[in-house]
Amino acid sequence: MDIGMFVNVTSKAWAMPILSCLHSGVAGRQAPLLAATGAGRTAFAQSMDHLIEIGLIERNPGYGHPLRPEFRLTQSGISAAAIAHKIYDVSAKEDQPLLRRSWTLPILTSLRTPSHFSGIKRNLPAITDRALSQSLKSMEAKNWVCRSVDGAARPPRSIYCAVNTGGLISQLIAPEIRFI
Repeated sequence: MDIGMFVNVTSKAWAMPILSCLHSGVAGRQAPLLAATGAGRTAFAQSMDHLIEIGLIERNPGYGHPLRPEFRLTQSGISAAAIAHKIYDVSAKEDQPLLRRSWTLPILTSLRTPSHFSGIKRNLPAITDRALSQSLKSMEAKNWVCRSVDGAARPPRSIYCAVNTGGLISQLIAPEIRFI
């Protein structure tokens, strides 16, 4: 999967949890997926519509009532669901809110090697400076990202490195994502 598609998938809060649940065998109907993810109905519906729109899930033809359809992963959805399942398999329950934020996973993917702020921004051209800064601070507070200062550089520059759970997630998903 390329980084643009990955950013698009993670732009909806419940998209990755839904994909992870479908990968782990949760029935592809609304009620079981809602129960498994813990999402609210409106946010869940928006994430499902988004996943259908980008071609990762589809209605299962011939199954389910028209008002209670059944969904299944598409061919490209199967690989995205495998990535989502890897992420949610290694993270704790209390990590879920941070994982649902738009830029957390793309930034962790970019931090497969220690990087400067500008290097991360170069890998994620759509991110704003403010969003990147806030995301890095949130992950630093959770001890997923370590910030150190390169005093040898003039002017001194910050270097960011994924550590602990953030480092584990970064190492798991980085090989799956292509930067273009």
